[in-house]
Amino acid sequence: MRKQICVMVVFAMLSVAVCAFAGEKTKIAVAAAGKTLTATVSDQAAPAPYFLFFDGKGKLLEAIENPYKNAESAGPSVMDFLAGKGATVVVAGGFGPKIIDVAKAKGITAVSFKGTAQDAVKKVLQSK
Repeated sequence: MRKQICVMVVFAMLSVAVCAFAGEKTKIAVAAAGKTLTATVSDQAAPAPYFLFFDGKGKLLEAIENPYKNAESAGPSVMDFLAGKGATVVVAGGFGPKIIDVAKAKGITAVSFKGTAQDAVKKVLQSK
């Protein structure tokens, strides 16, 4: 009887840990014109001046200048960069079909949004 109770307790603890970890897996990258929550979402991801990274609860983790903002055909490089940072969702004003295919191949969901970075994150989290 004690052994069964111990097994059930361990199972319950593992279940809670897995659920908590699953919520943390979401990492949102917002292509933005600036470094703050009120920055406007950029029209396109590849030439965006900054990427703002948020966790699965909407907390701003970091703001990074886009290292590929001036590169030619930057889409694939930007997606590699975002995947390397652990992004699972990228938000921008719009996306071309090529960059959407590259994002999908890397396990990143592309979401179109016009407004502020903060509002974009709220939209993404509400849709989950």
